[in-house]
Amino acid sequence: MHNLLYITWNVDPILIHFGDGGIRWYGLLWAIGLYLCYLIQVKLYKHENCPPDWADKIFLWMSLGVIIGARIGHCWFYEWHDVTLPWMAGYCRAMNISNEPVQIFGWLIKYRNPYIEHPFYLLKIWEGGLSSHGGGIGLIIAAWLLNRKHFSKVPKFHTSMIWILDRLCIGVCVTATLIRLGNLMNSEIYGGPTDLPWGFIFVRDGQTEPCHPTQIYEMLYCIVALIVTQHMYHYHKAYRREGLLIGTFLLIVFVTRFMLEFIKNDQEAFEAGHVLNMGQWLSIPFIVFAVWLVVRAFRRPLNPDTA
Repeated sequence: MHNLLYITWNVDPILIHFGDGGIRWYGLLWAIGLYLCYLIQVKLYKHENCPPDWADKIFLWMSLGVIIGARIGHCWFYEWHDVTLPWMAGYCRAMNISNEPVQIFGWLIKYRNPYIEHPFYLLKIWEGGLSSHGGGIGLIIAAWLLNRKHFSKVPKFHTSMIWILDRLCIGVCVTATLIRLGNLMNSEIYGGPTDLPWGFIFVRDGQTEPCHPTQIYEMLYCIVALIVTQHMYHYHKAYRREGLLIGTFLLIVFVTRFMLEFIKNDQEAFEAGHVLNMGQWLSIPFIVFAVWLVVRAFRRPLNPDTA
């Protein structure tokens, strides 16, 4: 039966117009999310009597890590195109890549990625998008570098990459929630058709039937992760078990993300017909890492309570 309670979604992705561009909801929500994450870090580090400049350092390093990682992740994971499609001839000429399939060890490879063949195309930030999995990888690398360069040199604190991520994940919940709100404003990464009363018709993306608003579903699991990790930190002092907070966060986010991908539309054409899409394959390592972190946290002795 046709859903009479659908929501027609036709929001302009540009909040303030000027010239040929303007201030987009997506970029603004990214910026607000990063700033709120910073404020949370200030509060947590103050609670644990950490050096006052640590929150500033983590804001700089983590912002660079998540943005660079998200950009590289999208371009390397999702920008694969079938060179045999008719429209690819012009695309390949524009991107300066061959549109001929190649053979590698007897396998005929018909997908090509211009960002791998020409890495400097990554600088074309007005093309392509951002990947949450790439952002996660970027955060992990940035946390490792930050700890090695700055935090580990303070003898009073026994820090590590995981120590940083335990505290960072609470703020990341807020940032991720706002980023998914930005995806909603852009009318992107939504799900397939639905008869549920909260189905959205994404008019700006050419839809005429209600679809799953998976952006909202993802916002909800980020909010659940925020509530759980906040409660664990403040009421159970879970930060004394290194890896427990970040492990719990990763389990909530990526197990749910894995399941939601079954109702989401494929982001790129090359994912069509596959049992698992790219988002699910990329979620599996994070889930395995999360299980290892939680098991490790309960097998290790408690860290000294610095609060």
